[in-house]
Amino acid sequence: MARTLLTLGPSTAVSLAEELGLTGTAIRKTLDALVEQGFVEATERAPYGPAALAGPRGRGRPARVFSLTPAGKSMFGAHEDSLAVSAVKFMAQTAGAHSVTAFAEHLAGDFKSRHADIASHESIEERALALVDALNSEGFAAVVTPGLGGSTQICQHHCPMGDVAIEFPHVCEAETQAFSELTGVHVTRLATIAGGSPVCTTLVPHTRRDTA
Repeated sequence: MARTLLTLGPSTAVSLAEELGLTGTAIRKTLDALVEQGFVEATERAPYGPAALAGPRGRGRPARVFSLTPAGKSMFGAHEDSLAVSAVKFMAQTAGAHSVTAFAEHLAGDFKSRHADIASHESIEERALALVDALNSEGFAAVVTPGLGGSTQICQHHCPMGDVAIEFPHVCEAETQAFSELTGVHVTRLATIAGGSPVCTTLVPHTRRDTA
């Protein structure tokens, strides 16, 4: 259940039941238990994505939207993240802050090298979708949601380097630059997990611009 929420993002009990092939009663029982344990929270509107857009509500009680809390997300790789933070802090203390910058750019460069085929897609939209596939292959739990003004919005529900980026923001900056170079457009980071948001959101416009 928690992994499904990690992948899908904020979801209603009905959508989770359909995704997992379970009854509404079974889903609600599990969700209530996760809420009680502090791993899941319930709101009347999704915190991000299309469901979060303002709009008129129908009559009756709105369906609750369930999403993972920070404690819930910590079930996926918290130990590795803690080791990563310790390692990068040691690097900064022993080799200087410039070494962390070089490390962040090295990570972004490696990602670009591994997924250089993204740039071979003809349209920007196809490149954005290929980028999502690349992110998912590396554990970022990324999905595509409609963006405003003719764009693609990429939501990353998990970041293997999230706690490192909290301490060292250049990790996010280098990653964003890599996304721009792979898609061939200037992408915009709307929110980041490191900045306190429940998801990293990147807007990929479908209009080609010089990213040099």
